[in-house]
Amino acid sequence: MPRDALSRWLLLIHQLPAKPAYARVKVWRRLQALGAVTVKGSVYALPANGEAQEDFAWLAKEIVESGGEALICEAALVEGFTDHEMQALFDSARDEDYARIANEAREIAARANDQATDRELAEIATQVARLRKQLDAVVAIDFFGANGRLAAQGLVSGLETQLQGEDDMTSSDSAPPRGTLANRTWVTRQGVQVDRIASAWLIRRFIDQGATFKFVPSSGYRPEPGELRFDMFEGEFTHKGDRCTFEVLVGHAGLADPALNAIGEIIHDIDLKDDKYGRAETAGVKSLIAGIALPGTEDEQRLARGAVLLDGLYDSFAIKQGDK
Repeated sequence: MPRDALSRWLLLIHQLPAKPAYARVKVWRRLQALGAVTVKGSVYALPANGEAQEDFAWLAKEIVESGGEALICEAALVEGFTDHEMQALFDSARDEDYARIANEAREIAARANDQATDRELAEIATQVARLRKQLDAVVAIDFFGANGRLAAQGLVSGLETQLQGEDDMTSSDSAPPRGTLANRTWVTRQGVQVDRIASAWLIRRFIDQGATFKFVPSSGYRPEPGELRFDMFEGEFTHKGDRCTFEVLVGHAGLADPALNAIGEIIHDIDLKDDKYGRAETAGVKSLIAGIALPGTEDEQRLARGAVLLDGLYDSFAIKQGDK
Protein backbone atom coordinates (compact mmCIF):
# COMPACT_ATOMS: atom_id res chain seq x y z
CA MET A 1 0.00 0.00 0.00
CA PRO A 2 1.79 3.20 -1.11
CA ARG A 3 2.93 5.65 1.52
CA ASP A 4 0.93 8.90 1.53
CA ALA A 5 -1.49 7.48 -1.06
CA LEU A 6 -4.37 7.23 1.41
CA SER A 7 -6.39 9.97 3.06
CA ARG A 8 -9.26 7.89 4.39
CA TRP A 9 -9.33 5.76 7.51
CA LEU A 10 -11.73 3.20 8.88
CA LEU A 11 -12.46 3.60 12.60
CA LEU A 12 -13.92 1.08 15.01
CA ILE A 13 -15.34 2.69 18.13
CA HIS A 14 -16.41 0.13 20.70
CA GLN A 15 -17.28 -0.49 24.31
CA LEU A 16 -17.32 -3.81 26.15
CA PRO A 17 -18.79 -4.74 29.54
CA ALA A 18 -16.32 -5.45 32.36
CA LYS A 19 -17.28 -9.11 32.37
CA PRO A 20 -16.54 -11.60 31.01
CA ALA A 21 -12.87 -10.55 30.95
CA TYR A 22 -11.99 -13.02 28.20
CA ALA A 23 -14.16 -11.04 25.76
CA ARG A 24 -11.86 -8.03 26.11
CA VAL A 25 -8.78 -10.20 25.57
CA LYS A 26 -10.37 -11.84 22.53
CA VAL A 27 -11.22 -8.49 20.93
CA TRP A 28 -7.76 -7.09 21.67
CA ARG A 29 -6.04 -10.10 20.11
CA ARG A 30 -8.27 -9.85 17.06
CA LEU A 31 -7.43 -6.16 16.63
CA GLN A 32 -3.72 -6.97 16.87
CA ALA A 33 -4.05 -9.69 14.24
CA LEU A 34 -5.78 -7.24 11.88
CA GLY A 35 -2.97 -4.71 12.31
CA ALA A 36 -5.28 -2.05 13.78
CA VAL A 37 -3.74 0.75 15.85
CA THR A 38 -5.16 2.65 18.80
CA VAL A 39 -6.13 6.22 17.97
CA LYS A 40 -7.68 7.11 21.30
CA GLY A 41 -9.15 5.00 24.09
CA SER A 42 -11.31 2.34 22.46
CA VAL A 43 -11.02 3.84 18.98
CA TYR A 44 -9.02 1.68 16.55
CA ALA A 45 -8.06 2.47 12.96
CA LEU A 46 -7.23 0.68 9.72
CA PRO A 47 -6.58 2.09 6.23
CA ALA A 48 -9.98 2.28 4.55
CA ASN A 49 -10.56 -0.52 2.05
CA GLY A 50 -13.01 -3.32 1.43
CA GLU A 51 -11.06 -5.92 3.38
CA ALA A 52 -10.78 -3.68 6.45
CA GLN A 53 -14.51 -2.92 6.23
CA GLU A 54 -15.32 -6.62 6.28
CA ASP A 55 -12.87 -7.38 9.10
CA PHE A 56 -14.24 -4.60 11.30
CA ALA A 57 -17.81 -5.64 10.50
CA TRP A 58 -17.19 -9.19 11.73
CA LEU A 59 -15.44 -7.89 14.84
CA ALA A 60 -18.26 -5.44 15.57
CA LYS A 61 -20.71 -8.34 15.34
CA GLU A 62 -18.68 -10.30 17.91
CA ILE A 63 -18.54 -7.28 20.21
CA VAL A 64 -22.32 -6.82 20.12
CA GLU A 65 -22.86 -10.54 20.72
CA SER A 66 -20.63 -10.22 23.80
CA GLY A 67 -22.93 -7.54 25.21
CA GLY A 68 -20.97 -4.55 24.00
CA GLU A 69 -21.49 -1.71 21.54
CA ALA A 70 -19.64 -1.03 18.30
CA LEU A 71 -19.69 1.65 15.63
CA ILE A 72 -17.76 1.66 12.35
CA CYS A 73 -17.17 4.90 10.48
CA GLU A 74 -14.94 6.17 7.70
CA ALA A 75 -12.98 9.37 8.16
CA ALA A 76 -10.91 11.55 5.86
CA LEU A 77 -9.34 13.27 8.86
CA VAL A 78 -8.72 11.95 12.37
CA GLU A 79 -8.70 14.70 14.98
CA GLY A 80 -5.19 15.40 16.24
CA PHE A 81 -3.43 13.40 13.50
CA THR A 82 -2.11 14.20 10.06
CA ASP A 83 -2.00 11.41 7.47
CA HIS A 84 1.75 11.17 8.03
CA GLU A 85 1.25 10.78 11.79
CA MET A 86 -1.41 8.13 11.26
CA GLN A 87 0.93 6.18 8.99
CA ALA A 88 3.67 6.54 11.60
CA LEU A 89 1.41 4.79 14.15
CA PHE A 90 1.12 1.78 11.86
CA ASP A 91 4.86 1.78 11.07
CA SER A 92 5.76 1.97 14.75
CA ALA A 93 3.54 -1.00 15.59
CA ARG A 94 4.99 -3.10 12.80
CA ASP A 95 8.57 -2.10 13.65
CA GLU A 96 7.99 -3.48 17.14
CA ASP A 97 6.84 -6.76 15.60
CA TYR A 98 9.83 -6.86 13.25
CA ALA A 99 12.27 -6.09 16.08
CA ARG A 100 10.89 -8.98 18.14
CA ILE A 101 11.27 -11.37 15.18
CA ALA A 102 14.78 -10.07 14.40
CA ASN A 103 15.93 -10.53 18.00
CA GLU A 104 14.61 -14.08 18.09
CA ALA A 105 16.27 -14.82 14.74
CA ARG A 106 19.63 -13.66 16.14
CA GLU A 107 19.21 -15.89 19.20
CA ILE A 108 18.41 -18.87 17.00
CA ALA A 109 21.38 -18.13 14.73
CA ALA A 110 23.70 -18.10 17.75
CA ARG A 111 22.48 -21.54 18.79
CA ALA A 112 22.75 -22.89 15.24
CA ASN A 113 26.39 -21.82 15.10
CA ASP A 114 27.38 -23.72 18.26
CA GLN A 115 28.03 -27.09 16.60
CA ALA A 116 24.44 -28.17 17.12
CA THR A 117 23.55 -31.85 17.04
CA ASP A 118 21.14 -33.26 14.46
CA ARG A 119 18.36 -33.24 17.05
CA GLU A 120 19.08 -29.64 17.98
CA LEU A 121 19.15 -28.65 14.30
CA ALA A 122 15.74 -30.28 13.83
CA GLU A 123 14.38 -28.22 16.74
CA ILE A 124 15.97 -25.09 15.28
CA ALA A 125 14.37 -25.83 11.90
CA THR A 126 10.98 -26.00 13.62
CA GLN A 127 11.64 -22.67 15.33
CA VAL A 128 12.70 -21.07 12.06
CA ALA A 129 9.55 -22.33 10.33
CA ARG A 130 7.47 -20.82 13.13
CA LEU A 131 9.39 -17.55 12.84
CA ARG A 132 8.79 -17.47 9.08
CA LYS A 133 5.06 -17.90 9.69
CA GLN A 134 5.09 -15.03 12.19
CA LEU A 135 7.03 -12.84 9.78
CA ASP A 136 4.62 -13.53 6.92
CA ALA A 137 1.71 -12.61 9.22
CA VAL A 138 3.33 -9.28 10.12
CA VAL A 139 4.15 -8.51 6.47
CA ALA A 140 0.47 -9.07 5.63
CA ILE A 141 -0.53 -6.20 7.97
CA ASP A 142 2.43 -3.94 7.16
CA PHE A 143 0.32 -1.45 5.22
CA PHE A 144 2.95 1.24 4.60
CA GLY A 145 6.28 -0.61 4.50
CA ALA A 146 7.84 -0.16 7.95
CA ASN A 147 11.62 0.21 8.01
CA GLY A 148 12.21 -2.90 10.12
CA ARG A 149 10.83 -5.28 7.52
CA LEU A 150 13.99 -5.85 5.46
CA ALA A 151 16.18 -6.53 8.50
CA ALA A 152 13.75 -9.15 9.81
CA GLN A 153 13.35 -10.73 6.38
CA GLY A 154 17.10 -10.84 5.86
CA LEU A 155 17.71 -12.53 9.19
CA VAL A 156 14.97 -15.14 8.76
CA SER A 157 16.01 -15.85 5.15
CA GLY A 158 19.61 -16.14 6.33
CA LEU A 159 18.60 -18.76 8.89
CA GLU A 160 16.72 -20.72 6.23
CA THR A 161 19.75 -20.59 3.95
CA GLN A 162 22.03 -21.66 6.78
CA LEU A 163 19.86 -24.67 7.60
CA GLN A 164 19.90 -25.67 3.93
CA GLY A 165 23.68 -25.69 4.03
CA GLU A 166 24.05 -22.92 1.44
CA ASP A 167 26.42 -19.97 1.42
CA ASP A 168 24.46 -16.84 2.31
CA MET A 169 27.03 -14.68 0.53
CA THR A 170 26.26 -16.13 -2.87
CA SER A 171 23.08 -18.22 -2.88
CA SER A 172 19.99 -16.87 -4.63
CA ASP A 173 21.94 -13.78 -5.64
CA SER A 174 19.92 -11.95 -8.30
CA ALA A 175 22.39 -9.07 -8.56
CA PRO A 176 23.94 -8.50 -12.00
CA PRO A 177 27.70 -8.82 -12.60
CA ARG A 178 29.92 -5.98 -11.42
CA GLY A 179 30.84 -4.92 -14.93
CA THR A 180 27.24 -4.09 -15.82
CA LEU A 181 26.66 -1.57 -13.04
CA ALA A 182 27.13 1.61 -15.06
CA ASN A 183 24.71 4.43 -15.92
CA ARG A 184 21.81 2.55 -14.35
CA THR A 185 18.56 3.73 -12.81
CA TRP A 186 18.62 2.65 -9.17
CA VAL A 187 15.22 2.29 -7.55
CA THR A 188 14.46 2.40 -3.84
CA ARG A 189 11.61 3.08 -1.41
CA GLN A 190 10.30 6.57 -0.80
CA GLY A 191 11.18 8.26 2.47
CA VAL A 192 14.83 7.19 2.47
CA GLN A 193 16.51 6.54 5.80
CA VAL A 194 20.03 5.63 6.87
CA ASP A 195 20.71 2.47 4.84
CA ARG A 196 19.19 3.87 1.64
CA ILE A 197 20.96 7.21 2.05
CA ALA A 198 24.32 5.52 2.62
CA SER A 199 23.76 2.98 -0.16
CA ALA A 200 22.91 5.72 -2.68
CA TRP A 201 26.09 7.57 -1.71
CA LEU A 202 28.12 4.38 -2.11
CA ILE A 203 26.57 3.66 -5.51
CA ARG A 204 27.19 7.11 -6.95
CA ARG A 205 30.71 7.55 -5.58
CA PHE A 206 32.20 4.06 -5.90
CA ILE A 207 30.00 1.85 -8.09
CA ASP A 208 28.09 3.82 -10.75
CA GLN A 209 29.06 7.47 -11.11
CA GLY A 210 26.37 7.93 -13.76
CA ALA A 211 23.64 6.58 -11.50
CA THR A 212 20.19 8.14 -11.36
CA PHE A 213 17.79 7.41 -8.52
CA LYS A 214 14.08 6.74 -8.51
CA PHE A 215 11.87 6.67 -5.42
CA VAL A 216 8.78 4.46 -5.43
CA PRO A 217 6.16 3.09 -2.99
CA SER A 218 7.28 0.33 -0.62
CA SER A 219 5.16 -2.32 -2.30
CA GLY A 220 3.44 -2.96 -5.59
CA TYR A 221 6.14 -1.45 -7.79
CA ARG A 222 7.10 -3.37 -10.94
CA PRO A 223 10.61 -2.53 -12.12
CA GLU A 224 11.16 -1.41 -15.69
CA PRO A 225 13.78 -3.17 -17.85
CA GLY A 226 17.31 -2.32 -16.76
CA GLU A 227 16.38 -0.86 -13.38
CA LEU A 228 18.15 -2.03 -10.25
CA ARG A 229 16.32 -2.06 -6.93
CA PHE A 230 18.15 -1.58 -3.63
CA ASP A 231 16.96 -1.83 -0.04
CA MET A 232 13.60 -3.11 -1.27
CA PHE A 233 11.79 -6.41 -0.87
CA GLU A 234 12.91 -8.75 -3.68
CA GLY A 235 15.41 -6.10 -4.80
CA GLU A 236 18.64 -7.01 -6.56
CA PHE A 237 20.51 -5.49 -3.62
CA THR A 238 18.93 -5.74 -0.18
CA HIS A 239 19.49 -7.21 3.28
CA LYS A 240 21.10 -10.66 3.39
CA GLY A 241 21.39 -12.54 6.63
CA ASP A 242 22.61 -10.03 9.21
CA ARG A 243 24.08 -7.66 6.61
CA CYS A 244 22.38 -4.40 5.68
CA THR A 245 22.11 -3.26 2.06
CA PHE A 246 25.21 -1.05 2.31
CA GLU A 247 27.30 -4.06 3.41
CA VAL A 248 25.84 -6.22 0.63
CA LEU A 249 26.75 -3.60 -1.98
CA VAL A 250 30.31 -3.26 -0.68
CA GLY A 251 30.76 -7.02 -0.85
CA HIS A 252 29.23 -7.42 -4.30
CA ALA A 253 31.32 -4.61 -5.78
CA GLY A 254 34.51 -6.05 -4.24
CA LEU A 255 35.38 -2.77 -2.50
CA ALA A 256 38.20 -3.79 -0.16
CA ASP A 257 38.44 -0.40 1.53
CA PRO A 258 38.90 -0.13 5.34
CA ALA A 259 37.20 3.27 5.38
CA LEU A 260 34.10 1.84 3.69
CA ASN A 261 34.14 -1.11 6.07
CA ALA A 262 34.14 1.31 9.01
CA ILE A 263 31.21 3.24 7.55
CA GLY A 264 29.44 -0.07 6.92
CA GLU A 265 29.76 -0.98 10.59
CA ILE A 266 28.17 2.33 11.59
CA ILE A 267 25.31 1.99 9.10
CA HIS A 268 24.78 -1.62 10.21
CA ASP A 269 24.36 -0.71 13.88
CA ILE A 270 22.04 2.22 13.14
CA ASP A 271 19.89 0.27 10.71
CA LEU A 272 19.75 -3.13 12.42
CA LYS A 273 19.91 -1.78 15.99
CA ASP A 274 21.90 -4.77 17.22
CA ASP A 275 25.06 -2.96 18.44
CA LYS A 276 27.17 -5.56 16.68
CA TYR A 277 30.16 -3.28 16.18
CA GLY A 278 29.72 -0.56 18.82
CA ARG A 279 31.81 2.11 17.09
CA ALA A 280 32.20 5.41 18.97
CA GLU A 281 31.02 7.42 15.93
CA THR A 282 27.66 5.64 15.63
CA ALA A 283 25.60 7.80 18.03
CA GLY A 284 26.71 11.04 16.36
CA VAL A 285 26.05 9.77 12.84
CA LYS A 286 22.64 8.48 13.92
CA SER A 287 21.68 11.94 15.23
CA LEU A 288 22.87 13.66 12.06
CA ILE A 289 20.98 11.22 9.81
CA ALA A 290 17.83 11.80 11.87
CA GLY A 291 18.13 15.50 11.11
CA ILE A 292 18.74 14.86 7.43
CA ALA A 293 15.67 12.57 7.17
CA LEU A 294 13.17 14.82 8.92
CA PRO A 295 9.54 14.36 7.78
CA GLY A 296 8.71 16.57 4.81
CA THR A 297 12.25 16.55 3.42
CA GLU A 298 12.38 15.42 -0.22
CA ASP A 299 14.33 12.25 -0.97
CA GLU A 300 16.78 13.93 -3.36
CA GLN A 301 17.53 16.51 -0.68
CA ARG A 302 18.14 13.75 1.86
CA LEU A 303 20.59 12.07 -0.50
CA ALA A 304 22.43 15.33 -1.17
CA ARG A 305 22.77 16.21 2.50
CA GLY A 306 23.68 12.62 3.37
CA ALA A 307 26.41 12.63 0.71
CA VAL A 308 28.09 15.63 2.35
CA LEU A 309 28.04 13.85 5.71
CA LEU A 310 29.36 10.58 4.29
CA ASP A 311 32.05 12.26 2.19
CA GLY A 312 33.40 13.84 5.35
CA LEU A 313 33.14 10.61 7.30
CA TYR A 314 34.93 8.67 4.57
CA ASP A 315 37.74 11.23 4.34
CA SER A 316 38.16 11.11 8.11
CA PHE A 317 38.51 7.34 8.15
CA ALA A 318 40.84 7.40 5.13
CA ILE A 319 43.13 9.86 6.91
CA LYS A 320 43.18 7.69 10.03
CA GLN A 321 44.09 4.66 7.91
CA GLY A 322 46.89 6.65 6.24
CA ASP A 323 48.33 7.64 9.61
CA LYS A 324 48.71 4.02 10.70
